[in-house]
Amino acid sequence: MEYVNLGKSDLKVSRICMGCMGFGNAATGQHSWTVDEETTKSIIKKGLELGINFYDTAIAYQAGTSEAFLGRAIKEYARREDVVIATKFLPRSQDEIAAGISGKEHLLQSLDSSLSHLGMDYVDLYIYHMWDWNTPIEEYLEAMAEGVKAGKIRQVGIANCFAWQLAEANAIARENGWPEFVSVQNHHNLIMREDEREMKVYADERGISLTPYSALAAGRLSKRPGETSKRLEQDAYAKFKYDATADKDAKVIARVCEIADARNVSMTEVSLAWLLTQVASPIVGATKISHVEGAVKAVDLKLTPDEIALLEADYEPHNLAGVMAQNTPAARTTEQVWIKNGKYNK
Repeated sequence: MEYVNLGKSDLKVSRICMGCMGFGNAATGQHSWTVDEETTKSIIKKGLELGINFYDTAIAYQAGTSEAFLGRAIKEYARREDVVIATKFLPRSQDEIAAGISGKEHLLQSLDSSLSHLGMDYVDLYIYHMWDWNTPIEEYLEAMAEGVKAGKIRQVGIANCFAWQLAEANAIARENGWPEFVSVQNHHNLIMREDEREMKVYADERGISLTPYSALAAGRLSKRPGETSKRLEQDAYAKFKYDATADKDAKVIARVCEIADARNVSMTEVSLAWLLTQVASPIVGATKISHVEGAVKAVDLKLTPDEIALLEADYEPHNLAGVMAQNTPAARTTEQVWIKNGKYNK
């Protein structure tokens, strides 16, 4: 395993981050394909053995049970100081807004709930899950600064934002002496490369780490045409993000297959090896031990310039999908799907 600093912080993270959205009680939250606690523990244990020290979850994942499963596994298999734990908070709900709960109050309540689920005193990276058009960014930045001062947060990150939003937020943080975002978690993979237009350029210039989600496009970049999985069949949200572009994406996926065959490696290794040339630590979900093993092997696979050019040649511009497609002023009156379906117990 290789390790890098997360942005300009002192957090040293593995080049592969284990995404924990696939962990949690399948009877709660928005996903029916998540794995139970015993399976979760075995996957995390294998990740630790293979050198993964970076784990990403969120309060929205399966109504907080992803956080709980992760916390108990880390307690059993690792020393707290040896791992980097990231979790995320959602924007305020319409009910909270109507009740007069401020952004600062909402964040601090969410932080305490996440720490309770995790069974931890602090998180290493606390992430603003998606842009809240109803709440001044100052309220969240001030609350995160308070969390850092209290020792509950080590560093702060952001997700699902545009470059202008990240730049504005960090400028406001700097002006007020609050912590700046050291990482950004956006949608980025071989068949969704829109972040290369502005976000990657800006983040690279400012020393901000990219830790993208959907690194394998919910399995589309790891399976050959005709192969399937429980997630591919049941994940309606991923279908919403990718089905409309399946024809144009097929050309890129064919290139992944071609290089995987030529190098005698898996499609997972090829897809992630390309992404590792772009970003610090892609977030890779796992619902089987083999998923972890394949992801870790990608760190050792070094693609040639010709292979990289071949993988990139057939990409066609995409419209934004999923959370980023909803990052518009219309979000002031339309509740984001994650907020609707990501209810949790405080």
